[in-house]
Amino acid sequence: MTTASIATTPATANPNALQDTLALVGRILIALLFVPAGFAKLTGFAGTVGYIASVGAPLPQVAAVIAILVELGVGLMLLVGFKTRFAAVVLALFTLAASVLFHNYWSMPADKAFVNQLMFFKNIAVAGGLFVIAALGAGRFGIDRK
Repeated sequence: MTTASIATTPATANPNALQDTLALVGRILIALLFVPAGFAKLTGFAGTVGYIASVGAPLPQVAAVIAILVELGVGLMLLVGFKTRFAAVVLALFTLAASVLFHNYWSMPADKAFVNQLMFFKNIAVAGGLFVIAALGAGRFGIDRK
């Protein structure tokens, strides 16, 4: 494919179409991290509460309900592009808080630190992507555009 033919393909002829498509794909992929996790917490509520309690978080039942509302409810908002900027900021802040609480590799024994460090920085990257979504919005393929 020559440079001239690339410049006239439909996606590059209308850069907004490419941006809107990538925004949709990005929202779907990030929502896949939150929505199933929220559903799993809902259906396994007792286990979720137990896990939250195991890290010493206060009010584990309340924390579990908040986690479900954020991951499932706000995750679905992100997925469909409803109040996308707000949803992305909420999910980013939630992810940062969860990272510090559940993946505090700096205070773990070496055998647990490596995996938790990976999880911590994966979450930091996810939060970064969510802040980009918050900055740019849902794109054309979201409820916000209706």
